[in-house]
Amino acid sequence: MRVCYLLGYPVGHSMSAVMHNAAFEELGLEYRYNLRGVSPAKLGTFMTGEMRDQAVGGANVTIPHKVAVMEYLDEVDREALAIGAVNTIVNQDGSLKGYNTDGRGAIRALEDAYGELEDVKAVIVGAGGAARAIGYHLSTKARRITILNRTQSRAEELAAHLSSMPDCNASVEPASLRRSLLEEALKKADILINTTPVGMIPDVEGTPVDGSLIRPEILVFDTVYNPLRTRLLREAEEAGARTLSGLRMLVYQGAAAFKLWTGVEPPVELMYDAVTEVLGGEQG
Repeated sequence: MRVCYLLGYPVGHSMSAVMHNAAFEELGLEYRYNLRGVSPAKLGTFMTGEMRDQAVGGANVTIPHKVAVMEYLDEVDREALAIGAVNTIVNQDGSLKGYNTDGRGAIRALEDAYGELEDVKAVIVGAGGAARAIGYHLSTKARRITILNRTQSRAEELAAHLSSMPDCNASVEPASLRRSLLEEALKKADILINTTPVGMIPDVEGTPVDGSLIRPEILVFDTVYNPLRTRLLREAEEAGARTLSGLRMLVYQGAAAFKLWTGVEPPVELMYDAVTEVLGGEQG
């Protein structure tokens, strides 16, 4: 029996174990997925010790470790290196390689909900690991991306990073997360993407964007999936906008990680249904 982990701090909100263990069981694979809360202070010890055990097949990486974990890896996939964040680790005989499946999972979910993303104008709230991954892939398609973050210097750093990528076709602009700047950016946007944990259990009444700023013409994508209908999505629906929870992104990025660990194509819809059942809702 091999074990795969979710590394983060905290991890109690996660549904990753639900979908992965359902898939392992369905396919009869000798794997088990466990949530593993590791504080930033203990990350180095964990990565140089337990994570390299032969019984560990790999891990997903979530907040706040997606960038910090990279220094403890033996190898980083080219795409993850370009993104500057890792969300998946494969343990091959004690050697650790990092990948990033977040961006591809998010883009696939967005294309399901929106359609072709060429020439869209997008607003991304946040500048962490998820923003880096989504921005990296979206910048190859979009016309304009505006990145808003509470700490403007982080938005500026990410905007410069994306703009420097050889495949970037978008105009990437940074701004601080002030109401006036957010309102101005949303006036021109086709898609709003929240990559912050604001609104996630237990802070279910939190929202990164005032609902009064949301226009009915846009798609609002919240990468948070627990709860399925965050306050941001509820208020977007009330404004007449289309919405997309983080559930499809979770499943698609998880499916890609699953294949990296096992070499087997996972049952994607079964993974989706397993999480939806636990969360008690329907989400397209």
